[in-house]
Amino acid sequence: MPTPSSPFLSLTWTDPVTGRHGYVVIDRLIDGVAGGGTRMRAGVTLEEVERLAQTMSVKNGALRLPGGGAKGGLDIDPHDPEARALLTRFVSAMRPVLESYWATAEDMGTTQELLDSVFQEVGMQASVQAMLNHSGDGQAALGRLSKGLGTKVGGIGMGDLVGGYGVAQAAIAALEHKGEPVAGKRVSIQGFGAMGGSTARYLAEAGARVVAVADVQGTVHAEQGLDVEAMLAGRTPLGDIDRAGLRAEELPRDDWLAVDAEILVPAAVADAINESNVERIRARYIVEAANIPTTEGAQRELHKRGVVVVPDFVANGGTNAWFWWVLLGRVESDPEAAFQMIRESMQRTVKDLLARSERDRVTPREAATAVAERNLEELSSAPPSRVG
Repeated sequence: MPTPSSPFLSLTWTDPVTGRHGYVVIDRLIDGVAGGGTRMRAGVTLEEVERLAQTMSVKNGALRLPGGGAKGGLDIDPHDPEARALLTRFVSAMRPVLESYWATAEDMGTTQELLDSVFQEVGMQASVQAMLNHSGDGQAALGRLSKGLGTKVGGIGMGDLVGGYGVAQAAIAALEHKGEPVAGKRVSIQGFGAMGGSTARYLAEAGARVVAVADVQGTVHAEQGLDVEAMLAGRTPLGDIDRAGLRAEELPRDDWLAVDAEILVPAAVADAINESNVERIRARYIVEAANIPTTEGAQRELHKRGVVVVPDFVANGGTNAWFWWVLLGRVESDPEAAFQMIRESMQRTVKDLLARSERDRVTPREAATAVAERNLEELSSAPPSRVG
């Protein structure tokens, strides 16, 4: 994990209508801005949001993106009828921060479509308003982003695909580093939202067999492989699986981590893999699509057992990188150009960090963090720039 330090900004907000809490943490600024998603989860805490903001900083550092890390969280179940109204009041209250420092996007329990609607409702152009205001040409940057978000591949928007595409490429890179093909490998995924769903799509396209997927109701499992495209067509906006007609057995929700599979992809909540369940894991690769899904103790245990864990701030960096690249004008709305850029970046980064991990006899997370912190120091000392 990143080294704890005092954040640039830490806010606790109390909703005047419901009394529920919302949190914003800006870990640090790079060139005057920070980026990180907004999540809705019952039980989310300020400590969790702070850890996530720290992770966003090193995520940007790992891929040399010119921004610090931030995160927002609302203590509510996204299925709650009050969730949207609460999010709207939260965005309105946080508007000064969102216009000056913090560019945000979808995260667990939210969608980009929902955020875009809420931001427009409160009179802001986009959830990345801070970056637009920081830009030398905000309208051009917004035009590129709007076009990118409006582009769909196989019926799903690019904003919901690029993150999971990056996770799939991180898994492929880890396997290639060990001299193994991805074809035929079995995959189990926790979560079937934007990140988990697109990871499943692109690993299946690469020849892997997705044998288990967990959502809030339980784990669906099929040794012969699940029909990923059919599941994507039937899922809800929040990643709930439509089980009607699905040829699969139903297992308890936590059994996703214990099924026979070579690759595990935690793509839901923090600390999903921990000291109490790490012994159940039989996989040899864990590719972290969620933020901080594995506790430090579990990471150490897995490393001792020779399990390769590709850390979250590298594996799930595709969405974050794509947003930055589009806003910076480094990639246009063409899907294949974006996928190629993510593929090349993820392949290079994952293979480098695994080689460094083996050379220095440290965990992959420790190796990646060292590189990210070095990059952040260099970015912090660079002359100010304009984003557009």
